[in-house]
Amino acid sequence: MSDIKPVTVHIMGNEYHVSSPEDQVEKLETAARELDKRMREIKSGGRIVGVERIAVMAALNMAYELIHGEPQSLEMEEKIAKRISKLQKDIDSALASSAQMELT
Repeated sequence: MSDIKPVTVHIMGNEYHVSSPEDQVEKLETAARELDKRMREIKSGGRIVGVERIAVMAALNMAYELIHGEPQSLEMEEKIAKRISKLQKDIDSALASSAQMELT
């Protein structure tokens, strides 16, 4: 079991002090950045006013995506696509090497 560590995150210009297992701090900070980003996007849309309402809308959007398996972000989708492409190239290369070895 890892030690509990105090962590400070910033969301919409506010500072929040929370506790987290030491091995989960990076994930917590990433989650806070994602929440901040989404809340700022909602705020910039101009239709929803008030930090509490913006937070609820961001939470609903994130929960919906989690439940329905939608990608968390375009950045994550791009990383996955690049990884798949690299794996395909590696497989093609390995198959070509194997075929060439069989010919000799």
